[in-house]
Amino acid sequence: MIELEDNIKQLNNLKSKIELIEDSLKITKLKEELKLLEEQSLEANFWNDQENSSKVFSRIKNLKRKIENFEKFSAELNNLLEMNSLLEIDYDEELLKELIINTKNLEKSLENLEIETLLSGKFDNNNAIITLHPGAGGTESQDWVQMLYRMYGRWASFNGFELKELDYLPGDEAGIKSVTALISGENAYGYLKGEMGVHRLVRISPFDSGGRRHTSFASLEVLPEITDDIEIEINPSDLRIDTYRASGAGGQHINKTDSAVRITHIPTNIVVSCQSERSQQMNRETAMRMLKSKLLAIKEQQKKDKINELKGNQMDIAWGSQIRSYVFCPYTLVKDHRTGYEVGNVESVMNGEINEFIQEYLKMLAKK
Repeated sequence: MIELEDNIKQLNNLKSKIELIEDSLKITKLKEELKLLEEQSLEANFWNDQENSSKVFSRIKNLKRKIENFEKFSAELNNLLEMNSLLEIDYDEELLKELIINTKNLEKSLENLEIETLLSGKFDNNNAIITLHPGAGGTESQDWVQMLYRMYGRWASFNGFELKELDYLPGDEAGIKSVTALISGENAYGYLKGEMGVHRLVRISPFDSGGRRHTSFASLEVLPEITDDIEIEINPSDLRIDTYRASGAGGQHINKTDSAVRITHIPTNIVVSCQSERSQQMNRETAMRMLKSKLLAIKEQQKKDKINELKGNQMDIAWGSQIRSYVFCPYTLVKDHRTGYEVGNVESVMNGEINEFIQEYLKMLAKK
């Protein structure tokens, strides 16, 4: 019976958590908004504005998911509370084991819902544009970029996000010199924003015939993709636009014409490139969205008075500036230097299992 008493305490703790989540998500207001949007979608002239109707349906889908998830957890909790009460009257050891397992499963699921409530930033719901660059070290650092790119690609796949490569520059011998990709899905930027920074690798280099241990660095930039409802003014005279033949993957067509586009924003010297699309016009439109995302990031930094120069406060890709270390030798450890969170299974992390690191960072932000 002690286990039963402990379980009811745990269920009551979960009940308190659900009440806090309900307050944080403002479920009542979300239901009111959903009702208004559904009524709007039934109006006779609703489909006249395709862009607006698309946004409305996207918001309806988002609201329904949040509400249904919350109500599913609430219903499950009520069922478990009722089962606990019945077992207090008519004890059954097998049912108790099932109850304890279901309580633990609900607790784990609620942790994910709690993390979602932390994604309340201005652009957290947006898609994310990620860019990886190697630090000093040539082939060794370029190979590290390729390893990280694979890690984020697998993370995206595991968590229901879509990764689309926008620009790719291969390394001289191996690895990647530079890569930019769009990760699409709800809250992509909110989850990935904490990954921005310098990542440090310690391992026995496969490129060193002497089998010595090397330390390599790579930087990750994460920006929210700009949506059409966000206005960023750009003077056309401030742009230099170059076209060139694409060098990345994409079949024969991509290499036949000068379809790749490089845009330089002269006042800030920001350079963006895109070669993933089949036409020059499409690459140009994508590159402009990338440029707007970078300019918006600068604008947001200026508002927070955290900018040192026009292009932002960039850390050196070297010692002392890393946010996370990945150690393969002489021991195995991945440690986030901001939160202190660490795991010993490096392989699982490199295979995309980084949700715990992301969650710990979001929890840290919530406490500030």
